[in-house]
Amino acid sequence: MKFIADFHIHSKYSRATSKDMDLDSLDRWAKIKGIKVLGTGDFTHPEWFKSLKERLEPSEPGLFKLKSQRDDSGTRFILTSEISCIYSKTSKVRKIHIIVFSPSLDVCEKINAHLGWIGNLKSDGRPILGLDAKELIRIVLSVSEDCLVIPGHAWTPWFGIFGSKSGFDSIEECFEDYSKYIYAIETGLSSDPLMNWRLSLLDNIVLISNSDSHSPQKIGREANVFNTELSYFGILEALKSRSLDKFLYTIEFFPEEGKYHYDGHRLCQIRMSPEESKKYNNICPVCGRPLTIGVLNRVEELADRPIGSKPDNRIPFKSLVPLQEIIADALGQSQNTKLVNQEYDNLIKNFSNEFNILIEADYENLKSKTLNEIAEGVIRVREGKITLEPGYDGVYGKIKIFSDNKSVNEISQKTLF
Repeated sequence: MKFIADFHIHSKYSRATSKDMDLDSLDRWAKIKGIKVLGTGDFTHPEWFKSLKERLEPSEPGLFKLKSQRDDSGTRFILTSEISCIYSKTSKVRKIHIIVFSPSLDVCEKINAHLGWIGNLKSDGRPILGLDAKELIRIVLSVSEDCLVIPGHAWTPWFGIFGSKSGFDSIEECFEDYSKYIYAIETGLSSDPLMNWRLSLLDNIVLISNSDSHSPQKIGREANVFNTELSYFGILEALKSRSLDKFLYTIEFFPEEGKYHYDGHRLCQIRMSPEESKKYNNICPVCGRPLTIGVLNRVEELADRPIGSKPDNRIPFKSLVPLQEIIADALGQSQNTKLVNQEYDNLIKNFSNEFNILIEADYENLKSKTLNEIAEGVIRVREGKITLEPGYDGVYGKIKIFSDNKSVNEISQKTLF
């Protein structure tokens, strides 16, 4: 069965998340986006875990659906949680985010019991534990060998396994004897597979992409496309085997749009490529303090292959821009205006879900249902014909699809429906 999965999200119990990150909203938005399998996020949080137990029931092996779901067409939930490990190793403070996959509620309960002795699971949906990442994987796998442990957003400066501020130079340096249980890493919004393929140390690691969403509308901004058995164990086998027949491709941000692609200083409004940073010895020319070294620079530091390298048998990827961004750029408006939302709803009504529009719909069909500018925007994104302004130091990058936006008044005079 072919389906799209987004494993890494957060609930309303995580900091800086929308109050709408509940099961009903997530189910509704997964259908709007075209996502079949969605991570629950935050199963370590007592209140969220209580909700999961009360509201979900088993469907396919290791997957769950809402009890209110009348048929088999609804969203499947997979039990996941992100844990923040902050600890000292080799005289350096490490801050590593780890995504844990669980095959059952009973396994989650046992993991939570272990971790509850170590830290306060009530404080945040993504708990902060003073726990070595290798010790976390030991605890999780001691509960169930069917669990999966994946380093989250591997390259981000502050909380990635390879991050410039608190990370490591290899998986082995971080997990030591437990490295053999790391089958995948999450590339994060600021890197894509092409960047990761430059590192031979990742040749035996599968690359996955997820939204890390804090609001329902953002789920699926990165995702994974499978053609395998719809079950926890089908997904697990597809990841471990790195089968090109079962794991078809990942859906990616253009990495320049991520918040940490380039180096820089947000407060000083300084953004630099790795080459520019090197000229300044990684020091901000405005304030004289060290720059926040971004993902591209860190990849350059660890890479042992040239730009553009593509080793054999790698899971391919497609770079997309969220539909609402495309519509906003085509109309010359900000994303949350009434006109943009109306046209988004119109397109979803006509094409069933967002991924159908972004990936499958042909140009002529799009033109028959929406403005030519929006149809052209979708095609331009598919072909990579866009202008990029890289993000840096926590500031999202900017994407421009049209350099000659028409005025809002001119667009508004056209018939949208």
